[in-house]
Amino acid sequence: MAVTALEITRRSVVLDGRPFGDAGAYEKVDGVLRFGVDPTHPANQAVADLALAPRNGAGLVESAADFYLLRPVDPARGNRRLLLDVPNRGRKVALGMLNSTVRVPEPTTAEDFGNGFLMRHGYTVAWCGWQHDVPRQDGLMALTVPVAHGADGPIGGPVLCEWRPNSRVGTLPMADRYHIAQPTADLDDPAARLTVREHAGAPAAAIARTAWRFSDATHVALDGGFEPGKIYELVYRAENPPLVGLGLTAVRDTAAWLRSSAASAGNPCAGQLEHAYAIGVSQTGRFLRHLLYLGLNEDEAGRKVFDGVIVHIAGARRGEFNQRFGQPSLNATCSVGSLFPFTDTSSLDRVTGKRGAQLARLEARGMVPKIVAINTSAEYWRGDASLVHSDVEGTRDVEPHPETRLYLFAGCQHTTGALPPPEADPNTGSRGLHTFNVVDYSPLLRAALANLDRWVAVGVEPPPSAVPRLADGTGVPAEQTRARFARIPGVRFPDRTERPRRLDFGPDVVWGIVHELPPKIGAPFGSFVPSVDDDGNDIPGVRPVELGAPLATFTGWNPRHPDQGAPGDLMSMLGSTVPFAATRAAREASGDPRPSIEERYASRAAYLARAREAAVRLVAARHMLAEDVDAVVERASRLWDFIVRA
Repeated sequence: MAVTALEITRRSVVLDGRPFGDAGAYEKVDGVLRFGVDPTHPANQAVADLALAPRNGAGLVESAADFYLLRPVDPARGNRRLLLDVPNRGRKVALGMLNSTVRVPEPTTAEDFGNGFLMRHGYTVAWCGWQHDVPRQDGLMALTVPVAHGADGPIGGPVLCEWRPNSRVGTLPMADRYHIAQPTADLDDPAARLTVREHAGAPAAAIARTAWRFSDATHVALDGGFEPGKIYELVYRAENPPLVGLGLTAVRDTAAWLRSSAASAGNPCAGQLEHAYAIGVSQTGRFLRHLLYLGLNEDEAGRKVFDGVIVHIAGARRGEFNQRFGQPSLNATCSVGSLFPFTDTSSLDRVTGKRGAQLARLEARGMVPKIVAINTSAEYWRGDASLVHSDVEGTRDVEPHPETRLYLFAGCQHTTGALPPPEADPNTGSRGLHTFNVVDYSPLLRAALANLDRWVAVGVEPPPSAVPRLADGTGVPAEQTRARFARIPGVRFPDRTERPRRLDFGPDVVWGIVHELPPKIGAPFGSFVPSVDDDGNDIPGVRPVELGAPLATFTGWNPRHPDQGAPGDLMSMLGSTVPFAATRAAREASGDPRPSIEERYASRAAYLARAREAAVRLVAARHMLAEDVDAVVERASRLWDFIVRA
C-alpha cells in the first residue's frame, strides 16, 4: 500500500453533533497523508521522471499531502460510498457545488454545509492535496514532492507562462494567480523570450529583450507595463523539476487506502466503504481525464480504485499534470493538455496518422470505471468540448463508450450562476459586456451523482447521453448562430471563436518531456457548438428549468468588456444573461424579436407554474431529484424578481 501513514492533526464532531437526517452526525478528520511510491512497480510507470526521484532507505519515493475527511460518526448510518473531491487549485469544491453553498476553506457553520445533500445521503467525503505549487495558506491543500535529479547534475528545461491582464500592470508573477512559480535558472538569460498578441488568434510579436526583465526569479517586468486585453507569453529555462505526476498517484492512493487498508494502518474508514467515486471540476475534471488516460485507476495491489468518476466541465482537455516542469494550474490552450486523443473510444487523426483513445490503457487492464462526463455550453464555445464525441475533423458523431455517459448542461456557463450575478469574475476580476449567466445547474449535478451511484451499485443505467449531434443538426459551427444572436438588441457576437489546433512539443512529450515551447502549431481540429432556438437558448442537452421556462437568453459565452481590452474576444468561462423585454411595447420599441415576458406568462404565478412543470419533467427524466423541486421553484421566483424588477 503506497500510503505509509496518516498523521491526524485534528478530529472533531461537526456542528456539535447535529444530525444530517438519517445519516446522523458527522465528524471531520484533518491531517497529513504520507506516501511511499515504488518506482519499479508497473502501476507507477506512467509517472514522468519517477526513476530520477530520490528514494528512501526502502527504495520508495516519498511525498506528503494535506488531507481532510468528513464521515458519519456512526458508519452504519452512512451509505458506504466514498466521494473523493479532487481539490481545484487547492480548494474544496464538492460541498459548494453539490450542497449548494458558498465555497469555504473549511466547513464550520451550518451555512457552510448548505442543504446538506452529501451528508444527508450518507457520503464519506475526502480531499487530498495533489498540487506541488499551491501555497499552504487560507486553507488551501497542497502536496509536497521531491525534485528529479540527473546523473550529471540539475535537470533543466523550458517553461511557458501565459497572461492576459485586465488592467495595465508593470510586473506579473510567472504563475497562474496565486500559485508558486517555477523560478528562472538565470535572471539574465538572453534566450528567454517574451511575445505579445493583440487578440486571440493573432500572430505573436516578439518583445525586445532590452524592453523587459526578470525583476526576480519568479516575476517579469515590462517597460511601459503590460496592456489590458493583450495576450503575453514568456518562455524561459528552469532547473530542478518537481515530480508533478505524483499528484496523480496521491489521488489514486488516497482513495485506495481509505477503501482497502485496515484500521491497524490508521485508516479511519477501515471496513466502512463499499464503493469509491471521484469528482473533478474544471481543472480537476481535466486532471481526472489525465488520470484515466494514463491508466491510473489501478493500485499497487492490482485493484480497481474508483468504481465511478464524474468528469465535470473539463471539455476534451487534459493538462500539465504529468510533465517535467509541468504547471498544473496553467489554463493555456496551447499546452500538452490539448493533445490528441479526445474520445474515450479509438479514433484516428488522418492529418498526423495517429490513432488513440482516452480509455485504451484502462481497457487493456479491465479497469474502466463508470464515467459521467458533463460539459456546459461554455466548454463548447471554448472550442473543444465537441471533440469528446466527434471525430477530429468535426464531421461525424462518435458514440460514447459503453461505460460513459456524456451530457451538455444547456444554456449554462462554466460554473453555476449566482443570483444576483457578480459585477466581475471573483477569481480573475474579468468583466463581461453582458450580465453574467445566472443559471444554477447544481440540481442537475446532484442527479448525475445519484444516477452514477445507482449505475455502479445496482446496475441501473443512467439516462442516455444528451449532447449536440451532427447527425440531427443540433451541433453546428459557432459562426452559424451569429444571425440568431445578432437580432437581439445589445448583444455583441464575438469577432472570433477559437478551435484547438494540432501541437508539436517534440518527440519526448509521450514521456512528459517537452522540448518545443511554444509548440509548433498545426492545423485546427473541427469543432462545433449547440444549436439555438429563436430565443438564442441551446436546443440540445439537458435543459435546466431556466430554459424550460425562460425569462432570458442564457449563453455559455460573454464578450470581454471594452474597458479591459480585446472586446471582440470571449471571456474565459463566463456566460451571459440577456433578459426578455418585460412588455410587448418595450419589445417592439427596441426591435427585439423574442416574445416579451408578458406575452409568455399571464402572471408571476403562471410563470412559476411553468417552472414547476419544467422541474417535474426533469425529475421524470431522472435529471433532477424530487427533493429539489421546491427549492428550484423558489429560486425561479427570485429569478423572476431579479429580471422583471431590474
